[in-house]
Amino acid sequence: MHRRPTTTLTAAALALPLALGVSASPASAAPADKPQVLSRFTQTGASSYHAWLAARRNQSAWSAYGFDWSTDYCTAAPDNPFGIPFQNSCARHDFGYRNYKAAGTFTTNKARLDNAFYADLKRVCANYRGLKKTSCAAAAWTYHKAADEFGSAAFPIAVTR
Repeated sequence: MHRRPTTTLTAAALALPLALGVSASPASAAPADKPQVLSRFTQTGASSYHAWLAARRNQSAWSAYGFDWSTDYCTAAPDNPFGIPFQNSCARHDFGYRNYKAAGTFTTNKARLDNAFYADLKRVCANYRGLKKTSCAAAAWTYHKAADEFGSAAFPIAVTR
C-alpha cells in the first residue's frame, strides 16, 4: 500500500514542536513570559511607562496574556488636578495592582508599583514650571502617599468607568 505524502507531512509537522521543545497548551493559557512582560510594564523608568502605554494603545496585540486593562483612573481623586493630566499614571498604577493581584503576587510588588506611580506622576510634573510645577509636585506626593497608605490587597478594586 502506498502512503500518501500529506500523511507524512502532517506527522512531521506535528513532531516539529516536540523536537523544538515546545509543548502544546490550551489556547486560553497565557504565554509563559507573562510575569516578565508584566514586570517590564510596571517598572519605575520612563521606558517601562512608554512600553506599557504603547501596549495599552494596542491591547489586542497582547490579548493572549489576559491582562486586565480596566481602570477607574485616579479612583476618588481628580484625574486632572489643577488641569494636570494624571489619568495615564493612574491607569498604569491600576494595571499593576489588578494584574499582580490576579497573579497572587501583589504584596511582593506593591512598593515597586507605588514607586513607579510616583515616578510617573513626577514625570508629568517635569513638564511644568513655577507655581503649576509646585502644585503638581504637591499633588503627586499626595497621590503617592494615598496609594501607599490605602492601596492594599484588602482594598477592593473599584468599578471601572
